[in-house]
Amino acid sequence: MSYTALARKWRPKNFSELVGQEHVRRALVNALKSGRVHHAFLFTGTRGVGKTTIARILAKCLNCETGVTAEPCGVCASCRDIDAGRFVDLIEVDAASRTKVDDTRELLDNVQYMPARGRYKVYLIDEVHMLSTHSFNALLKTLEEPPPHVKFLLATTDPQKVPVTVLSRCLQFNLKRLPAGEIAAHLESILRHEGIAHDAAGVRLVAQAADGSMRDGLSLLDQLIAFGAGQAGEAEARAMLGTLARDQVVRLAELLAEQQPAALMRGAHELEQFAPDYAQLLDELAGLLVRVALRQALPDYQGDELFAAEVLERLARALAPEDLQLFYQTAITGNRDLALAPDPRTGFEMTLLRMLAFRPGGEAAAPGSARSSAMDESARLGPAARGETAASRATAGTGAAPGNASTSRPGADAPPGGAAAAPGSWGAIVGALELSGAARQLASHCALLGRQGAVVRLALDPHHQLVRTPVQEEKLAQALSRYYGEPVRLEFVSVAPEAETPAQAQQRLSQQELASARRAFEADPGVQGLRERFGATVLPETVRPVK
Repeated sequence: MSYTALARKWRPKNFSELVGQEHVRRALVNALKSGRVHHAFLFTGTRGVGKTTIARILAKCLNCETGVTAEPCGVCASCRDIDAGRFVDLIEVDAASRTKVDDTRELLDNVQYMPARGRYKVYLIDEVHMLSTHSFNALLKTLEEPPPHVKFLLATTDPQKVPVTVLSRCLQFNLKRLPAGEIAAHLESILRHEGIAHDAAGVRLVAQAADGSMRDGLSLLDQLIAFGAGQAGEAEARAMLGTLARDQVVRLAELLAEQQPAALMRGAHELEQFAPDYAQLLDELAGLLVRVALRQALPDYQGDELFAAEVLERLARALAPEDLQLFYQTAITGNRDLALAPDPRTGFEMTLLRMLAFRPGGEAAAPGSARSSAMDESARLGPAARGETAASRATAGTGAAPGNASTSRPGADAPPGGAAAAPGSWGAIVGALELSGAARQLASHCALLGRQGAVVRLALDPHHQLVRTPVQEEKLAQALSRYYGEPVRLEFVSVAPEAETPAQAQQRLSQQELASARRAFEADPGVQGLRERFGATVLPETVRPVK
C-alpha cells in the first residue's frame, strides 16, 4: 500500500494555497501580473517555511501553457510535470552535494540553449550557500546577464554565507517563521479534510513543537496520527512529545502563588516520575505566566486552546502582578542557565526556589529568622534608608573628591506613616503590623475609614488597584487580627483617600529629606571651594540622603 506523507500531499500548488508569507506572495503576484519578473530570486529562511515550494510555484507560473500568469491552471502538461518533479526545463540542483566548480561549469554550459518544452529554463539551486568560492565566481557573470529565456531561483537557510556580489544580483525575499496559530489552523484544516479525529489542544502542542516550520508541523502531525492509532488528541500529543499534562503546569503556578517552599519542592519531586524535559517544563511555565499576565492586563482575554479563561482568572487573582513578572523572568533565565547546573532537575528546583527567594521582602526566608527580619526591615524602609549614596558622582569636571555628600536621615527608623505618625493613626498601625512585600504595599496605599466591630473599612488609592489580590487581602486581614487581638475582616472602597496614606507620607518625607540633603551639600564649604577654584558642576540628581 502506497502512502504519501502529509507534507508532500498538502504541499501548496499555487499562491492561493500558500500559508503565511504574504509579503512574498504579494510581490511575486504583482510582478507576474505586470510582466516585470526579475531574472534572479533569492529566497531565505529557516527550514520548512516554503522556500522551494514558492520557487516551484513561480516556475509553474512562468511555464503554464495558458501563459505567464499568477494563477497557473494546474491541469496542463507543464503544470502537472512540475508538480510531479519531471519537468525537463526545471533544473533542480542541491548545492550541498554539488559544491565543486566543475559541477557549476557543467550546469552553466547548457544555459545558452533554448528550453526544450517550456517558455523559460528555470534553475532552482537549493542551499546555495554551500557552493564553493570558485563556484560562486563561475556563476556570477551568468547570474548578472543571463539569456532572456533563463530564470535563476536560489534558496538558502544561511544567507550570511552567500557573497555580497551574488546578493546584489538577486531580488531577495526573507521568509518568516510561521506563528503557531497559523500552523495550528492549517493542521486542523488538513485533519478535517482527512477525516481524522482530533482536539484543538493536541494540534496546538504540535504547532508549538514545529517552531515556526510548517513542514516540521506536518511531519509531527504524521507521527502523532501513527502514535495515536489514527487520532490526534492532547494526551497522545503530550505522550509523543514528552510534555507534562497541563494540570501539572497549572499546579506549579498555584504552588508559586501559595509561596510555600516546602510544598513547592514536594510538587517538583512528584514530577520526577514523569521523567520530564525540565527545559521544556520551564518553557511551558513561562508560557502560562504570559497568559496570566495578559489576563491581568486585558480582562477580556479569553485564553486559548491550552489554558481556559477560568484557569487564567484564578491564577490572575492569586498572583500579584509584580510577582508574576519576577517569576516569568526567573523562568526564562533559569532555562538559559539549565545547562550549567549539576543536572537538569537540580537546576529546575533551584529556579523555583529562586522565584520565591527573590520576591520583594524575601518571604521564602523562615518566618521570624534574623534574615527574614532584616529583609522585612529593608523592604519597609526603602532604598534611601539602606545607605544609597551618589556622592562620588556629585561633581563633574574636576576629578577631585567633592567632600561629604551625605546627610543624616532623620526618622530613618520610622514606620511608613512617617516619623510624625500619631499613635493610633493608620500610619502607626501599618508600621506595627507584621507585613512585608506586596501585603505591606497594599496596606501602605490605603487610608483607614473606620472600624465597626469586626469590620475594618479601608479606602484604596485607585491608582494602585493591581496590588489588591485575594492573597494579599488575607495577609493584611490576618496581620490586623493579630494587632487588634480579635478576628477582623476588611472592606475596601476604591476612592481617592481624603487622608494621607502611609505611602504618600513616606514619599513626602523622602522628598523633604532629599531637598534637605541637597541644600546641605550645596552649603558644604568643601563643595563651595571646588566650585570657586575649579569651576566644578554639582549634579543635584546624584545627591542622596544616607543613614
